[in-house]
Amino acid sequence: AALILLCGSAAAVVVWKWLSRRQIQKKMEEARRTRDEGVKKMAKAVQQFREQVPSDQTDAILSLPLLELTGRLREGSLSPKTVLYTYLEKALEVTQQTNCLRHFIPECEEQLQKIQRQREKGLLYGIPVSIKDHIGHKGHLSTCGLVQCLGTPVQEDSVLVKVLKRQGAIPFAMTNVPQSLFNYDCGNPIFGQTLNPFNHQKSPGGSSGGEGALIAGGGSILGIGSDIGGSIRLPSSFCGLCGLKPTAERLSAWHTRLLNVDICSRPTPVPCALGPMARDVDSLALCMKALLCQEMFQLDPTVPPIPFDEEVYSSSAPLRVGYYNTDGYFPLPPCMRRAVQETRGALQAAGHQLVPFSPPRIPYVMTELFLKTFFADGGRAWLDVFTGDIVDPSLKPQVNCCKIPRLGKKLLALILKPLQFLLLLKLKNVATISTCRSVKEMWNHHHQIQVYRTEFIARWRELQLDVVLCPVLGPAFTTGYPGKLLTAISSTMLYNVLNFPAGVVPVSTVTEADEEELKLYQGCCDDPWDRTLKQAVAGAVGLPVAVQCVALPWREELCLRLMKEVETLSREK
Repeated sequence: AALILLCGSAAAVVVWKWLSRRQIQKKMEEARRTRDEGVKKMAKAVQQFREQVPSDQTDAILSLPLLELTGRLREGSLSPKTVLYTYLEKALEVTQQTNCLRHFIPECEEQLQKIQRQREKGLLYGIPVSIKDHIGHKGHLSTCGLVQCLGTPVQEDSVLVKVLKRQGAIPFAMTNVPQSLFNYDCGNPIFGQTLNPFNHQKSPGGSSGGEGALIAGGGSILGIGSDIGGSIRLPSSFCGLCGLKPTAERLSAWHTRLLNVDICSRPTPVPCALGPMARDVDSLALCMKALLCQEMFQLDPTVPPIPFDEEVYSSSAPLRVGYYNTDGYFPLPPCMRRAVQETRGALQAAGHQLVPFSPPRIPYVMTELFLKTFFADGGRAWLDVFTGDIVDPSLKPQVNCCKIPRLGKKLLALILKPLQFLLLLKLKNVATISTCRSVKEMWNHHHQIQVYRTEFIARWRELQLDVVLCPVLGPAFTTGYPGKLLTAISSTMLYNVLNFPAGVVPVSTVTEADEEELKLYQGCCDDPWDRTLKQAVAGAVGLPVAVQCVALPWREELCLRLMKEVETLSREK
């Protein structure tokens, strides 16, 4: 009887699991069906528009830089409707190739009508803008690639979307993201994998990878992403775009979902920042200028009322630039270090002062400050977001590590003790990250981040630096590899911990010589992770190579100033 009862219980568990999985599959299929129907409706609307208006201006409109396009729209030589439908048409083409869109925003037609009735034309009048999946838009889902977020549409626009609309912009599409946003690849079990438009074997980066692919493919001229470890800068690096991560509180993050909670209510010493992505630096500057207006300061009183400082951005005074080409933690591929060296030489030749700079204690920052922030509870809060979900294959290593009981983690740490030096130098596994076991430890952790920020700023001021030039991870990884190399993001993560504004500018492309030099790359220890990085970036000839520019907190204009200088010099070259 006991055996029959046991067998019956086991069978019931199997059936229950099967039914739960089937329910998840149904929700996912419904979400995909809704997306596909939206794409069909938009394709039909574009077709109807094209029957009335021929496409003889398409290439000319798509090739216009943002500043020129805004000028043409404001003077009336181009109509907002023509521009919107031109970008809708191109976005349809790009998402067909790369799977970058999560959803079109049909209300873009209403916004188009609204701005044409307004007497005042905002700074982004008539500009179609794409937004990342989790940035709230009324009537639409913010999914974060999770099944549990497929239920309730957002009830009101996020502050950022309200301000974009007030400035005359037309949000027209929401872009794909990796599941839970905690990955710098771009795929999830609901909407699938997004591909790099330059090479479909490569990732567009993440977590703002849908934005990266859409803008790089020409389907959007301006996008809004978010960044908590490099999520604007890595897609910008992988896709050859300009992207800015501002100081976190410079732009409002109200009504923006992160891991199924509102960003603003998430108590973390490493905050998430929203920021622009585009094809050139002037576009980023215009977007920041448009967003930093009275409307934003009134809607979100936690945002400091600091308007964009055009004088700093437009200045031609020589800069004192700190630089480094490695952070001493995760050696980057040869082409990324070459990019910093060449840019340093160009800046020096242009009359700027270049000063060697060495960021302090990066292994400590990566393991004790950054990763411990997110896994302070052993990853339990993160695991909760996967309840009733299918875990994306690229996240399974991290999810499985978090599931190891505390005793198991202690035993693992004991077994790995002979490799202690290697683990301290280049920790790769979230299973061995120490957790905060009490409120006191949590407060101490927050304090240690403040201590490090103070130390870093003191070193910066000692050298009397205006800005810093440094590397960014790249070139684009082959899809699936970002999940194997979580801690390769040390180059971007540092400036999230510090909460400094940081931006990425493309300066070159991978050459045959870079590819040959990569064959000799041994990284730090020629260990399995170094060899994995080598495999991840191989076969990248012709793909974009970028550098990173950094300024002190609240000095976004100075960061953009260096980015503009770098962009100008690289284009001249």
